[in-house]
Amino acid sequence: MSTIFREYLKKIGSGVHTKKDLTRSEAADAMKMMLLAEATPAQIGAFLMVHRIKRPTPEELAGMLDTYTELGPKLDIDNLPFDYPVTVLGTPYDGRARIAPVTLLTALILATTGVPVVLHGGETMPTKYGVPLISLWQGLGVDFSNISLHSSQEILAKTGLTFIYLTNHFPQAHQLVTYREQIGKRPPLASLELIWSPCSTHQVHLVAGFVHPPTENLFRETLNLRNLNHFTIIKGLEGSCDLPQSRTAIIGLNDPDGDPQWQRLYLHPHDYQFKGRDIDLTSTSQLLEQMQQVLQGEDNDLMSLALYNGGFYLWRCGVCQDIPSGFRQAQSLLKEGQVREKLQEISSLVTLHRP
Repeated sequence: MSTIFREYLKKIGSGVHTKKDLTRSEAADAMKMMLLAEATPAQIGAFLMVHRIKRPTPEELAGMLDTYTELGPKLDIDNLPFDYPVTVLGTPYDGRARIAPVTLLTALILATTGVPVVLHGGETMPTKYGVPLISLWQGLGVDFSNISLHSSQEILAKTGLTFIYLTNHFPQAHQLVTYREQIGKRPPLASLELIWSPCSTHQVHLVAGFVHPPTENLFRETLNLRNLNHFTIIKGLEGSCDLPQSRTAIIGLNDPDGDPQWQRLYLHPHDYQFKGRDIDLTSTSQLLEQMQQVLQGEDNDLMSLALYNGGFYLWRCGVCQDIPSGFRQAQSLLKEGQVREKLQEISSLVTLHRP
């Protein structure tokens, strides 16, 4: 048992009137003791549950991210042959259960235009047990599950897209997954993952989704403490970075050179003649079939959602001067088969790097 960790647990778990928040360095230390299994299982479970009830502060979340940066995988992005900064798409690790995701299609559209993209995630995970990104990649013929971090780096440099797989690339974090099932609730780690960048520097464009409005301020303040000032925060589908078509998208834009630096954007789908509906996720096989149709340039219900998201992100990442131009370019890339060719390029290279 760690007596130091016990003191941290006592500090945050002493009750409504006597509890105290951890400092940034204390939160970093607590996270390290959990990742390195220096705290006991009882202590880790208690910490995650108490911290969920208390809710993490920006300082605590920043400290936990400090430890993720110290111990986790880091892609070297300093010398990549691209004209745009790396975009890191943060999406809930417990996957999607209700609405069809288009995150992979968005990532492929961006990579096709020369915007490098990093995604990360794990296997099927509590508490939602939704469809994880790794399964969708595998369904599209790209199996990131058995490649090394070095190979992930090379795939990023050559294709403009890669995936950090928690199970292989960050086993210390993966061993904490079992606690999610045992406590039956998303722990603070679920928030941390959305704004974690597995890259060597903070010079990235980070995108994160959220569900509850207080999370947006939590993310903003945490990222500012971490000196990461290029980010996009979206009230997305099931907390992901996918824009909804069924309602107005609430988006926060933070730019290092912006005036003002922080801006609010409300994106109304009907203003751009989109259908105003999201697509139910009925089964993984049907979703993969729909995604393949989109990659073939065929019109279906998912195509509209893919164009809406792809076009927005092309504008947000600086490829297009305005959002309507982004929609037109996304459509051209899909209809002309360029996105499908990018997928084939990535699939071939990943296959070469598998043991």
